Amino acid sequence: MLAEDSTLLREGLVRLLTEEGHDVLAAVADADALLREVEALPPDIVVVDIRMPPTHTDEGLRAAIEIRKRWPDIGVLVLSQHIERNYAAQLLAANAERVGYLLKDRVAQVEEFLDALERIHAGGVAIDPEVVRQLVFRTTHGDPLARLSPRERSVLEELVQGHTNAAISQKLHVSMSTVEKNLNTIFDKLELAQTTGYNRRILAVLRYLES
Repeated sequence: MLAEDSTLLREGLVRLLTEEGHDVLAAVADADALLREVEALPPDIVVVDIRMPPTHTDEGLRAAIEIRKRWPDIGVLVLSQHIERNYAAQLLAANAERVGYLLKDRVAQVEEFLDALERIHAGGVAIDPEVVRQLVFRTTHGDPLARLSPRERSVLEELVQGHTNAAISQKLHVSMSTVEKNLNTIFDKLELAQTTGYNRRILAVLRYLES
């Protein structure tokens, strides 16, 4: 299901997803209509703009958070025109499964957009690379992130975007053992307790940054 008040973008997304073999159950222009449609026929994934009528502030975000609370098995991909650090943190606050946050410019990069949907559908996360850079690399004096080496920063950036260890290995052209070693070092330097579960580690990083 899609919720986007721009008719041009909404219809473009419907066409794109249909051509790629997805079933679009509903395409609406406001958050209230989205919630009604989800309640009537829950989809696998919802794609929703943050700012929609009537106030064009955070209606879409609030709808996304409500969907995640009421229907936790539904994947949610939020689209934003600009990086909104607080909104990203709110979206990820409960858990980091079946969730994504992308800038609208990323939709034009079709392969990345479709990859994000696939990751969310598989139970993972998809965070826009530019959002990650804003969240992860706004270091200040004394920030533990400043302790990371350039390679560790690169690994962390890929991790928070939602990539698996295997994908990180391929993207950075390093071995799996190197990725695992870097991840262990990252969490030691950030003073984060070891957790099991790939998505839990991402959530731990984002919660740490938010704090």
